[in-house]
Amino acid sequence: MKEPGILDNRVALVTGASRGIGRAVAIRLAAMGAFVYVNYLSNEEAARETLEAVERIGGRGAPAPFDVAQTESVRHATTKILKEQSSLDILVNNAGMTMNALVLRTGEADWDALMNTNLKGTFNCCRAVLRGMLRRRWGRIVNMVSVVAEGGNAGQACYGASKAGVLGFTRSLAKEVGSRNICVNAVAPGFIETDMTTELDGKNRRRILEQVPLGRMGNPGDVAAAVAFLVSPDAEYITGQVIRVNGGLYM
Repeated sequence: MKEPGILDNRVALVTGASRGIGRAVAIRLAAMGAFVYVNYLSNEEAARETLEAVERIGGRGAPAPFDVAQTESVRHATTKILKEQSSLDILVNNAGMTMNALVLRTGEADWDALMNTNLKGTFNCCRAVLRGMLRRRWGRIVNMVSVVAEGGNAGQACYGASKAGVLGFTRSLAKEVGSRNICVNAVAPGFIETDMTTELDGKNRRRILEQVPLGRMGNPGDVAAAVAFLVSPDAEYITGQVIRVNGGLYM
């Protein structure tokens, strides 16, 4: 259901928005009135499904295909958006990849791919939109991290390092641009029902849920609600923070 007015006249870019958490975020921001650019890397059909969901609730949006890890690709895409729109006000860095492997079994190429997407991708997108936000003296950036960035998890040292890097980047960037009314925050999901977690077998799922005080996995809408709050007027005095959406898994 559309919530008109809250983000009217704002333009948002959500990376990795073709499915899961990114799709839920795109739909929620569109419901609040923002024009939403749906970024995807290769799955055009899934991105179209996101845009169809946006249109069904009366929202507006457009596709934005590019690879966040490729600097020129990001620059070209954001330049195109700024030619189409008067501003790019909200950036949600959700695109990312995961990796489940012990350090001794992780190759250099795997490490580089992970860092290029999760950490460099966040840097690329932030740098591409910041000049305009600084000039307009308004902007909202939300970077998606993970419970693993703070709590760690065996078999995810490399993934956790990439997301911990994003968290440190978020806090430092918040200090750099706060004087221009640009708020930079992070959202750290715990175990969320997405394509990745549906692959968990019953034993692993039960083991995870035993660690969650609320006794259930989250859903993408739980994460989207946190993002929606951070880009809303209610959060205009919040920056450099991490909002943990994890059912109490990490406190």
